[in-house]
Amino acid sequence: MSLSKSQTVPTVTRLFASAVAAWRRVLLCPRVWTSLENGRVALKPPGPPVEGTVLHYSCHAGFMLEGRNITHCTKLGKWDSPKPACLYDRNYKGKKKLYIGALFPMSGGWPGGQACLPSAQMALDLVNNRTDILPDYELELIYYDSMCDPGESTKLLYDLLYTEPIKTVLMPGCSSVSTLVAEAARMWNLIVLSYGSSSPALSNRNRFPTFFRTHPSATLHNPTRVRLFQKWKWTKIATIQQTTEVFTSTLDDLEQRVKEAGIEISVRQSFLTDPAVAVKNLKRQDARIIVGLFYETEARKVFCEVFKEKLYGKKYVWFLIGWYADNWFKIKDPSINCTIENMTEAVEGHVTTEIVMLNPETVRGASNLTSQEFLGALMNRLGGKNPEETGGFQEAPLAYDAVWALALALNKTVAPLKAKGRRLEDFNYNNHDITAEIYRALNTSSFEGVSGHVVFDAQGSRMAMTLIEQLQGGSYKKIGYYDSSQKNLSWFGNDVWIGAGPPADSTIVIEEFRYLSQKLFAAVSVFAGLGILLGIVCLTFNIYNSNVRYIQNSQPYLNNMTAVGCMMALAAVFPLGIDGHHIHRSQFTVVCQFRLWLLGLGFSLAYGSMFTKIWWVHNLFTKKEEKKEKRKHLEPWKLYATVGVLLAIDVLSLMIWQIVDPLHITVEKFTREAPKGDLDVLIQPLLEHCTSEKMNTWLGVVYGYKGLLLLLGIFLAYETKSVSTEKINDHRAVGMAIYNVAVLCIITAPVTMILTSQQDASFAFAALAIVFSVYITLVVLFVPKMRRLITRGEWQSEQQDTLKTGSSTNNNDEEKSRQLERENRELQKIIQEKEQRVSELRNQLVERQALRNRRRPSSGTNQNHSNPSPPSSQPDPKSLLPPPGYPNPASDNHSSLPPSFSNSSNLYQADSKISRNHCHNSQIPLLYK
Repeated sequence: MSLSKSQTVPTVTRLFASAVAAWRRVLLCPRVWTSLENGRVALKPPGPPVEGTVLHYSCHAGFMLEGRNITHCTKLGKWDSPKPACLYDRNYKGKKKLYIGALFPMSGGWPGGQACLPSAQMALDLVNNRTDILPDYELELIYYDSMCDPGESTKLLYDLLYTEPIKTVLMPGCSSVSTLVAEAARMWNLIVLSYGSSSPALSNRNRFPTFFRTHPSATLHNPTRVRLFQKWKWTKIATIQQTTEVFTSTLDDLEQRVKEAGIEISVRQSFLTDPAVAVKNLKRQDARIIVGLFYETEARKVFCEVFKEKLYGKKYVWFLIGWYADNWFKIKDPSINCTIENMTEAVEGHVTTEIVMLNPETVRGASNLTSQEFLGALMNRLGGKNPEETGGFQEAPLAYDAVWALALALNKTVAPLKAKGRRLEDFNYNNHDITAEIYRALNTSSFEGVSGHVVFDAQGSRMAMTLIEQLQGGSYKKIGYYDSSQKNLSWFGNDVWIGAGPPADSTIVIEEFRYLSQKLFAAVSVFAGLGILLGIVCLTFNIYNSNVRYIQNSQPYLNNMTAVGCMMALAAVFPLGIDGHHIHRSQFTVVCQFRLWLLGLGFSLAYGSMFTKIWWVHNLFTKKEEKKEKRKHLEPWKLYATVGVLLAIDVLSLMIWQIVDPLHITVEKFTREAPKGDLDVLIQPLLEHCTSEKMNTWLGVVYGYKGLLLLLGIFLAYETKSVSTEKINDHRAVGMAIYNVAVLCIITAPVTMILTSQQDASFAFAALAIVFSVYITLVVLFVPKMRRLITRGEWQSEQQDTLKTGSSTNNNDEEKSRQLERENRELQKIIQEKEQRVSELRNQLVERQALRNRRRPSSGTNQNHSNPSPPSSQPDPKSLLPPPGYPNPASDNHSSLPPSFSNSSNLYQADSKISRNHCHNSQIPLLYK
């Protein structure tokens, strides 16, 4: 039957009203009667205190009940008698009870209570039977199953705190439960002592001021790891962790400890569920010593990826947590795609650190039991259960020693409290003094337990020994113990490595300096040495023949400077090729200075002297006509002053450079190279450089100034290429040398800057540019002079040359004279041909004149009758004479012409005009020079 919406609301209302009416009919009695301080309350029947409920009261030992021991709940919701009280019985001679509120995880994620609870009860029995420990008291355990769940534990903590009897100490188990209990316990002045909490977060005294634990913190592994790093001389490690609070806190502590020990965490990777990317990053960043912090299930995922990335073997060491199952890597896991063989291969050789929870030595401690006797007694109490199937079996010695630590601490407080007029049974949740005494006693605890020596650090964490194991051949072998409290490493010496020994913490890098090829250096040095010899020969030649006029007209002192500068530039080749192969690094700075100064001064002398020549040639011989008078006089001191200015600029700039920013040695690192063979090393190539802090700035200034000087030299050489001067007769050779030097420098400077990281190429370019430019300069400037003096024998001085020739005509005038003589000979030949033609024409004129003379008598009469003859114009005899300096044509039979032949003069003049036209007007003066 279905109800409509309109029917549903009234139905719910009626049901709610009936429930309220029923509740009003059943009244509850006050719950405060259900608890009794220092006593017990039995409620019958169990459940809410309603009508008919009966409460039975009883007091603990040492207390007397005041009031009725039974009360009933009436239908009015009231108890029928006042609540009784348990008063201290001063006449009681038995033991008074002290109650411990405990939370044992019997189920849940970590069912550690299955073995820890029996071991704690076994300890309580032994303590209560001892007459030397708390003789007047009896410890009683009140416990609940926390299921390792913080939510469930909250409810149980409320029951422990708000139900009688008063608990003196609380004992939680899991880290998550201990965090909850320890943070709340401070409000009730309760000491918290845990037996199964390992979270590093609990080592915070500000947050958990009353917390202690017999289970060491997970950070206790870190001192052991650091000690092993130091033993195997590792200074660089890597970590990979699962992103949970316990592992993050552990890793933070490890990072602080390794930093104090001078060890670097070079790689730090984390993952949530999939470790593939993190493992790949470890491989890419060359991680070798790797600390892994993760749970067992994630460990299988990690090592499956480790196998795929080949991040195992003789080059790698893994550090893992030791509380995994011994066969954890052989368990089939559907979340990975690696076989058992793959996993076994990947995990071989890894090292584990595990807290020692059972004393390995046969020592009888405070409980008068050895560790082996304790295990036997625990097995009897468990009733023959399989230890591997019993939760918390490994932690059982910690729970056992926790009860003993509490008992010994309480026993230690009896006397101080008695001196203050206090007693342990007087403890309540508002009493600070008793809590402070218990805290002080626990903080100074030190005794031998079945788990080893029990002592707490400043954060309340247990200081214990650490077991070190290594997986050898598929099974774990003990290789040592480490006691962090005593800082003592007990080493068995049975560690086994896949390689020859413990691997390096990173790829071993061998530094190798790159040195200049010695064959190249020797070859270039030979050329430089020969160039210096050539410079010496040229300098000697120039000095020896300085009195020869031809040498004098080439400004020999400037040429001497050029030769000296060339030799200095060649000398710079030797320090340019000297490196760490020849000298110690401490002396390398001196070599750098030699390079700079020899090159700078050599360039200034060699190029500066050539530039000076070409500058003054351009300055004097490319001017207008009004400057002609100055060309005749060139004072040598002006040339030397120009070279001095250029040299002073270089010296001043080099001095400022070296004072402000001196050269020093820097080492350039290159990409690491793998050597031949299967060696776990890399070669780190290094190269030494001469440099300064602002090297580029200085080079820019120097190259800029020198570059402008080179370009200006090229321009001046081009401008003066057609100039001929007596004072500097080799300026064309100087221009050629400037062309070569400028081109080589302009090409070499940027190339050497680009090739600065390639020592052979850089040296070859720079040194060969120097050698070639010097060779070209010396050959162009000096070899022609040598050849001229050798071939022509012009070795005489200026005075001897004057006595021999009687003339001081220089070589340029002689060349001009020879050229003019050749031109005159050619013109004379042409003139002779013309003169022969003139002679032929004269003969023709004479013949024609004679013919006309024979015809005159017959024709002259007619002419006289008809016309009077005009006066005949006779030609000027001088017009028929040859030019001055030429012989008369005496061979002509008709040496004189009749005066009546006026036309003959015209003909001669015309022919003479034609003849003169065949001679170039510009060449005629040469005939008479």
